[in-house]
Amino acid sequence: MTGIRLTAPAPGWAIDADVVVVGSGVAGLTTALRCAAAGLTTVVVTKARLDDGSTRWAQGGIAAALGEGDTPEQHLDDTLVAGAGLCDETAVRALVTEGPDAVRRLIDTGAHFDTTDTGAIALTREGGHHRRRIAHAGGDATGAEISRALVGAVRSAALRIIENALVLDLLTDAEGRTEGVTLHVMGEGQHDGVGAVRAPAVVLATGGMGQVFSATTNPPVSTGDGVALALRAGAEVSDLEFVQFHPTVLFLGAGSEGQQPLVSEAVRGEGAHLVDASGTRFMLGQHELAELAPRDIVAKAITRQMHLQGAEHMYLDARHFGAAMWERRFPTILAACRAHGIDPVTRPIPVAPAAHYASGGVRTDLRGRTTVPGLYACGEVACTGVHGANRLASNSLLEGLVFAERIAADIVDGPAAEPDAASRSTPVAGAAGTVALLTAESRTAIQRIMTRGAGVIRSARSLAAAADELEALQRTAASSGAEGPKDAVPGVEAWEATNLLLVSRVLVAAAREREETRGCHWREDRPDRDDTAWRRHLVVRIAPDRQPVVRTTDSAAFPPVRPGDPADAAPSAELRNRPADAPEEPQP
Repeated sequence: MTGIRLTAPAPGWAIDADVVVVGSGVAGLTTALRCAAAGLTTVVVTKARLDDGSTRWAQGGIAAALGEGDTPEQHLDDTLVAGAGLCDETAVRALVTEGPDAVRRLIDTGAHFDTTDTGAIALTREGGHHRRRIAHAGGDATGAEISRALVGAVRSAALRIIENALVLDLLTDAEGRTEGVTLHVMGEGQHDGVGAVRAPAVVLATGGMGQVFSATTNPPVSTGDGVALALRAGAEVSDLEFVQFHPTVLFLGAGSEGQQPLVSEAVRGEGAHLVDASGTRFMLGQHELAELAPRDIVAKAITRQMHLQGAEHMYLDARHFGAAMWERRFPTILAACRAHGIDPVTRPIPVAPAAHYASGGVRTDLRGRTTVPGLYACGEVACTGVHGANRLASNSLLEGLVFAERIAADIVDGPAAEPDAASRSTPVAGAAGTVALLTAESRTAIQRIMTRGAGVIRSARSLAAAADELEALQRTAASSGAEGPKDAVPGVEAWEATNLLLVSRVLVAAAREREETRGCHWREDRPDRDDTAWRRHLVVRIAPDRQPVVRTTDSAAFPPVRPGDPADAAPSAELRNRPADAPEEPQP
């Protein structure tokens, strides 16, 4: 426990539940459906509308060994290679072995994937995969279809949903055990303003933190709220330095900021080529898979070519697809390109890397448990050990599915004891331990600092400069009064900026510590991978004085989230194999 929390009014309302799930992407909704099917009172809290989770932005698909001749072992091998020596093999094995059945249960829930003429699931390839194992929907609208199916199942199950709600902080008892969350509901509804959902189990499924950078594929709501909440609550995070920059993001012009259109890796999987302005392919000879090398390798190659040629972007050439294939296979990307004045049927697409996915996050075990009792994390907000130093393409949706089921199984098999109402804690506005807030304008300042100092290419000098600038923002806020600068009043924009600052400081602290290049962490001053010194994880927590404390694990294996815990056990087969929307079974 740190005793640190955001400056916010005291909760003016409260509701009780067995489980509160924060987030409405594949990880959050799958967890909620499983918990509700087992008879637990489950509340879903989401920052926007229920169907606005990050999942719906996923284009390429979901990876699983579903094709003829493919095996979980081959999927495991590709994942370990992409992870650059830092994957937890036990976690990856759980992912790839449980993944195919998890996808089938998703289909049973109502998700419709594209099929071949024979009715089999159509599969494609993406970077780092040696086989076609990416299932897709609507051509390039996989996330939207998965979100549609899960949202429909949640609505049919009549779960309690709190939309337009920004989660603030964790409620804990005197021993540091989870008791729920505080949140702020924006706009009109049954509950407005700051309130609380009291529950002995909290599942963070808040998505990513791409808004740390100026240009990202993430939606505006991806401000690292879950990671920041966990840090303030005393949880450990790991591998936050490994931020994946997607190689092929539509280039909208120098200085473009905010959410940028993604050009899915599946376009390269279907045969598109990366070329420079002269039309020369530059991935040939750089990796055995050329354009289908793992993302970190492709992003570095594009960035290197841009620097060598003094160019602002490279090109993705898929003119040979023809109009019919573009319209059938990639209608979403085609529409996005044309909306920006680029027709990929007749000209190459200008592309450049942009922040895309956080491979690290809140550290969990194989049951999704964090270092704070009762607090779970799932999906992009979590660090399960699956992704290592670089996520393999399309493993993210699968991770959300598999580990959501594991979390639900753990909660159902051994739910936390419900504390007495009288013992529940409630934050008091203005009390000691609150964080001074930043102004809304600080958000842009943070993004530009991080893009300059901790972007695709990093160095000791750039990271030191970023750390100094971020600390200056922190000092300014802390010295300006209890709530920060005079115009930094408690509210969504100030809370988001404050979360971004905390996450940025931790990311930079880890990136400074890792003096090597590995996966998507590229240190130009330390260009080599150093397995002897650095094939291990960095674990960070926040001390009561608000400073990041970084420690290095003894090996590539994660230590237990709680020393003395028994080895991870798989969830019961009964729960894993039950359809997500199955009714509760009668108890004997």
